[in-house]
Amino acid sequence: MTIVFSDLKGSTNLGEALDSESLREVMSRYFEEMQAILEEHGGRVEKYIGDAIMAVFGLPRIHEEDALRAVRAAAAMQEALRTLNDELEERWGVRLENRTGVNTGEVVAGDPAAGQRLVTGDAVNVAARLEQAAPTLEILVGEPTYRLVRHAVDVEPVEPLPLKGKSEPVPAYRLLAVREAAEGIARRHDRPLVGREPELAQLEAEFGLTSAGPSGPSDSRFDRARPIEPAIEAVEVEPCAAEHGVGSVVSRLEPVIARIAV
Repeated sequence: MTIVFSDLKGSTNLGEALDSESLREVMSRYFEEMQAILEEHGGRVEKYIGDAIMAVFGLPRIHEEDALRAVRAAAAMQEALRTLNDELEERWGVRLENRTGVNTGEVVAGDPAAGQRLVTGDAVNVAARLEQAAPTLEILVGEPTYRLVRHAVDVEPVEPLPLKGKSEPVPAYRLLAVREAAEGIARRHDRPLVGREPELAQLEAEFGLTSAGPSGPSDSRFDRARPIEPAIEAVEVEPCAAEHGVGSVVSRLEPVIARIAV
């Protein structure tokens, strides 16, 4: 599971610049905007701790690209804050600054059906410490998260961080950019499909293909993978339902694969 911690910096000073009603409106706008982005990317706000937001990706539904969803959401939150600050400055004369930590690992989660939604574990603690160590308006990504998204991000390594509760300094990376066209997880498309003979034959039949390669029919498992590649590349993809998160796609292959799996 991947955890996102984001906290406002210097929010105490807002109480001096704004009356209580205005402060409440400012904070409400901020939390509404950040929650919408997190949910749009498939995350769920776990709790608010003062001015901090804790969100989880992978609960209650796990996606193979949850780590990248979380990193994309963190980057989108920074971008949205810039736009939101223009609104806040025009109306209340204030601007907000936040910092964010993202980390991935095993957690213990309560039963949502029983109203026990809190997640705990070392991965959660590290995400919180990364947020506290992050400079203003920046995002620090933990090593486990970076390993899962390194194909899709530009980062800058920082000095290992001596985090509270950790016996050794923790590696971390400053997020510079997220590549929009990157896949959810790194895949090797140059590897042939081997085995699964009946399933591959059904896929070929669904798309009106044969098992004949460029040199004619072949019994080789490696050759059988070739004819289907153009069809897979040509399959149209459609925007996914909101529940799947931004950046995911569902294709015409899905119902075919579903029938094969039965």
